[in-house]
Amino acid sequence: MCIATCRLYATVQSGSLAIAASTLDSLLDLMAGGILWFTHLSMKKINIYKYPIGKLRVQPVGIIIFAAVMATLGFQVLVQSVEQLVEDKATERFSSLQLGWLYGIMLSATVVKLALWLYCRSSENEIVRAYAKDHYFDVVTNIVGLIAAVLGDKFYWWIDPAGAIVLAIYTMTNWSGTVVENAVTLVGQSAPPEVLQKLTYLVIRHPKVKRIDTVRAYTFGVLYFVEVDIELPEELPLKEAHFIGESLQINLEKLPEVERAFVHLDYECDHKPEHVVLSRLPNSQP
Repeated sequence: MCIATCRLYATVQSGSLAIAASTLDSLLDLMAGGILWFTHLSMKKINIYKYPIGKLRVQPVGIIIFAAVMATLGFQVLVQSVEQLVEDKATERFSSLQLGWLYGIMLSATVVKLALWLYCRSSENEIVRAYAKDHYFDVVTNIVGLIAAVLGDKFYWWIDPAGAIVLAIYTMTNWSGTVVENAVTLVGQSAPPEVLQKLTYLVIRHPKVKRIDTVRAYTFGVLYFVEVDIELPEELPLKEAHFIGESLQINLEKLPEVERAFVHLDYECDHKPEHVVLSRLPNSQP
């Protein structure tokens, strides 16, 4: 709040679009902090009757909302900067007092944001790391905004809106990528080969597993859902087969990247897959 207030003052005093671009970002930090805080609280409050498997998927949803707001901000700044360039109207030059305030506020904010970035990037929490990305972005926007504002004042006025356009494009590209990255985790993207190899090795090393039919892992939020089809000896008693399947499920769910594991037991591997995706798509032939 202190950083946002100081940068708002610097924006009013300077009238710089490049400084305004970084200041609006600070104001949105307050809203973004509220979004991520609400997301964290929502994940902690679990109602097993209403949400039987928990609410870990709230985390990427919160990050998507956060990133979408930041990308929208970038577009607004881009429009404003282009309008100023089209109008071809120079802004007033800074006084020595204004320059002093501008340097002091922007450099202080940069140092604070740099410290916050170093602190948050070391966290194991995905939400906190998303905030670390925002702090790093703030460091970049502060430096570029200050340079553009000062050069625009000393040399050519159009450097200031041009710097704001660069910041706006950077904002839109950066946070649009974050939206896509987190949206993909909600649509069931397959795990990378190294994760599948680890899962397959763990399954084949499990006692009494005769053959592996299928090992499937896909995103369902931050972590993976795992589906395993294994072949056991046909004459194996049900009690022993159940113990093997349950112990394998427990071992799979001990992996840090796995949220849920489902183990299907069978006596042969020559049948067609039980789950056919295309059969559930509209206007598709099984």
